[in-house]
Amino acid sequence: MNPSRDISGLLEVMAALRTPETGCPWDLEQDFASIAPYTIEEAYEVADAIERGDMDDLCDELGDLLLQVAYHARMAQEAGEFEFADVVEAITTKMIRRHPHVFGDAERSAAEYSAAGLAKTTWERIKAEEKAERAERRAAKGLPARQESNHLLDAVPATLPALTTALKLQKKAATVGFDWDEPRAVVDKVHEELDETVAAIDGGERVQISDEIGDLLFVVVNLARHLDIDPEAALRGTNAKVRSRFAYVEDKLAERRSSAAQADLDTMERLWQEAKRHDRD
Repeated sequence: MNPSRDISGLLEVMAALRTPETGCPWDLEQDFASIAPYTIEEAYEVADAIERGDMDDLCDELGDLLLQVAYHARMAQEAGEFEFADVVEAITTKMIRRHPHVFGDAERSAAEYSAAGLAKTTWERIKAEEKAERAERRAAKGLPARQESNHLLDAVPATLPALTTALKLQKKAATVGFDWDEPRAVVDKVHEELDETVAAIDGGERVQISDEIGDLLFVVVNLARHLDIDPEAALRGTNAKVRSRFAYVEDKLAERRSSAAQADLDTMERLWQEAKRHDRD
């Protein structure tokens, strides 16, 4: 089997890996649940390549993410549920339907999307229609109806990373006016939550400390939202900065024939401040 630029080549590779007797033992052992963490990891690696502006890595990571889609589709096909072509058709149909201003009646669509507020109304109407059709499709297959909730925040998936979930919960609550008016009010709340965290630390009760730290993180995410800063991206940036600065500290220690394990805290702190100045320069 030779590499191909055609998507069919990838699907053939995936089918071969999952073929009983001749396939890869590890790939044959996997199921949706065991592969899901890899799918999430690959999505983050795509985001990381974008953050670093590395187009070569981005091409590679997008391939890894595409493999995850092919993997899930192949397992679904083996179970008689759906196959890769169904995934492609479903998303193509959805994108065409959700963009009538591009793919629909040009004159009518342009009018709908030029009037204030009508674009959002049209979008919500289309999503409602899709929801109804999904319910009909599930019923036709004999599947139970999806449990719908009347609670606003239940629309936010609980399986997202915690920072992302916090951001989405806040945005959703803000749609009904449950929000601060401006960033300074959120800053005051940050101070309040920090004071409560300090009080919990003084109390020494770990459950209470954990609870207060959670509150503090949540309100810091809210501050980022009010300042139009993506908290996930901001924290990724800080993580990258810490990696770089700590590497600088280790390199400088190595020049002295020492290491982080051997150096005292004062020495590492001096080198850390030097690394910060180096970053600014």
